[in-house]
Amino acid sequence: MRHSKRRHILGVSGPHRSAMMGNLSVALLTHGRIETTISKAKALRPFIEKVITLAKKAEQANDAARKLHFRRLAISRVRDKKAVAKLFDELVSEFTDRTGGYTRIYKLGQRVGDAAEMALIELIDGSDEGYDKPKRKAAPAKAEAAAPATSADIEVETVEESTTEAPEAAEEPAAADEGATEEAAPTGESEETSEDSEKTN
Repeated sequence: MRHSKRRHILGVSGPHRSAMMGNLSVALLTHGRIETTISKAKALRPFIEKVITLAKKAEQANDAARKLHFRRLAISRVRDKKAVAKLFDELVSEFTDRTGGYTRIYKLGQRVGDAAEMALIELIDGSDEGYDKPKRKAAPAKAEAAAPATSADIEVETVEESTTEAPEAAEEPAAADEGATEEAAPTGESEETSEDSEKTN
């Protein structure tokens, strides 16, 4: 069952969680990338992307009051005016063309002290297009057109073979019946030999 899957459980209280997300987002906005545990990185990703969306809305807003409103919402979540100012004034221009996915997480392996899974979370540059996805080779149109014709030919051949085999099959049981009447007392051995002969035919 998928109970308790809406939020990433970090084993801390609510105020501790909001303070932790604020501190991690400040570090991410000031440095561009941070190294943390994978569970904290996965919890930070939706948090910071919502803050970046607020910055995008502020940039697209025409009214100065709405711009200030979005900035204050971001400050209430991140709790650092310098980091929010950097996001709203400098970094937001890199995310204008991107509709989502402003961060990327790399797995780094286990930490030496307690074997916790570590990860690197970073902000994606505006010029970053991601990795090249392999393109599938298109099948030639001639091969697709020829494939149904060959299957139709196979069906015609199977129909012709079944019609030629039918008269031969009718002649074989008649010959077997004549041989059975000529024998006076069939034994178990003769039945086995007749079954073997039918299998070979």
